[in-house]
Amino acid sequence: MVSYKMEIRYAATFTVIFYLSLLFSSSRCDVFTALTDLEELLQTEDYLVTSLENYVKAEEHRIDILKRYAELYRKHHAIATEDVESYVSNPINAYVLVKKLSTDWQQVEALMSADVAADYMSNITYIKENMKFPTPEDLNGAAMALTRLQDTYQLDTSSLARGELNGVKYGAELTATDCFELGRQSYNNGDYHHTLLWMREADLRLNQESNDTIDRSEILEYLAFSTYKEGNIPLALDLTNKLLEIIPSHPRALGNKVYYEDELEKYNRFKRKGEQEDENIDEADYVESMASHNQHHIYEALCRGELSPPIEITSQLKCVYVNHGNPFLLLAPFKVEEAYFNPNIYIFYDVMSDAEIETVKRLATPRFRRATVQNSETGELEIAHYRISKSAWLRDIEHKYIADISQRASDMSMLSMESAEELQVVNYGIGGHYEPHFDFARKDEKHAFKDLGSGNRIATILFYMSDVAQGGATVFPNILASVWPKKGSAVFWYNLHDSGEGDINTRHAACPVLAGSKWVSNKWIHERDQEFLRPCSLVRPPPELTT
Repeated sequence: MVSYKMEIRYAATFTVIFYLSLLFSSSRCDVFTALTDLEELLQTEDYLVTSLENYVKAEEHRIDILKRYAELYRKHHAIATEDVESYVSNPINAYVLVKKLSTDWQQVEALMSADVAADYMSNITYIKENMKFPTPEDLNGAAMALTRLQDTYQLDTSSLARGELNGVKYGAELTATDCFELGRQSYNNGDYHHTLLWMREADLRLNQESNDTIDRSEILEYLAFSTYKEGNIPLALDLTNKLLEIIPSHPRALGNKVYYEDELEKYNRFKRKGEQEDENIDEADYVESMASHNQHHIYEALCRGELSPPIEITSQLKCVYVNHGNPFLLLAPFKVEEAYFNPNIYIFYDVMSDAEIETVKRLATPRFRRATVQNSETGELEIAHYRISKSAWLRDIEHKYIADISQRASDMSMLSMESAEELQVVNYGIGGHYEPHFDFARKDEKHAFKDLGSGNRIATILFYMSDVAQGGATVFPNILASVWPKKGSAVFWYNLHDSGEGDINTRHAACPVLAGSKWVSNKWIHERDQEFLRPCSLVRPPPELTT
């Protein structure tokens, strides 16, 4: 791409120089007075014509490239618009779309930056300033989402690059450039493990593609340094040597080669002496680190559906019709599935109609903002990498359906909605998730819900407003329980024991969405006004269950 621009610049500059030379020579003598001078003008003309022809060829080449971009983009856009929701709910398609409108589009703009394209460039500038357009942060987020899905669902890099998610072919394959950009984004995040995975895939695909979309030397440079950061100095040195075979004068590779050789010599001396490093690992920190690692491992295994509660518990669970003694529900009882005991987790089926769901989505979408979490020390709301979604809040007075949902939440829980929070509507994006967390405020979170003045969150009702093709489960790592999204259903649990103490076994997570779109809405119910509906018990939970 750069060479085409250089060729255009060279041709234009060459033309200007010769015109200036012609003017300069004319000022010194009368060229028409001698045939020899006129013969030299023919040579000058030949240079000018050649230069002009080169310029035209470069311009034609540039236009050909832009035509190919336009044809490719139109083809992809036509496929996407056949089923927009299905297309964007595929994380691979979503990543490619963001990448096309960020890094790829920058290359198109560079080709269109010539004066002849000034009007078109102004139109693009207007579009970028006045319409939704991805930022570098969006591209980084999309790349991180793919690597998150890769880890959580143990997806093979090559299969993912082929557009396969757990063996199901959803979208188009990733190109060498797509894989390279995934590796580059991982590198920028300090994630050298995924840098290696995606740079290797980029190198493999580069060898298979007919057009060289990226320079192999760039792949080798990222591979070498990431390999070094992962602790494999000999391989890093070998990759650097391969890079120098391609570009012998590569300045960073030359410097890195000396550095790797020095580090390798130090390592070999260290091994020969048989010395051992004193890492001074703090035992308490190590135990805490391992516990955290095991918890994350359990969380991801639950997301994959590999773990479940013991048979002693699942064998007692059943499905029942529930009316709570409510005269209205005698005619239309709730269909309830018991998902777990202690804490009691219930799944209610067919508690939100399609009309209600579409209305909630329509009202919430214009208000969507990046979902936040509450800082445990300050009580302030802030965005966090462990919660990737957008949310909005709806009040009962805004629509009859919203009020109906609140009343239904009261019927389901037998609790008052007077102190409940507004209905929170959430849509999860590319690889959207919410890592393990508590809905209730723990003892050290002094400022949580202070502004509400309604006490702690006594219970949670989570409505599922869409089916999810793959992933997106709600999991409870402490008790190995999982609830899978089903449109129109809802899951209910108490966050607090009867004593008012937080139940740590309600720690839960929203698993990353692997394929599909996940819509949910929450009704968080608070302690105030529940005094006679769920009286406080004098019996405290066992010590191991307190926070």
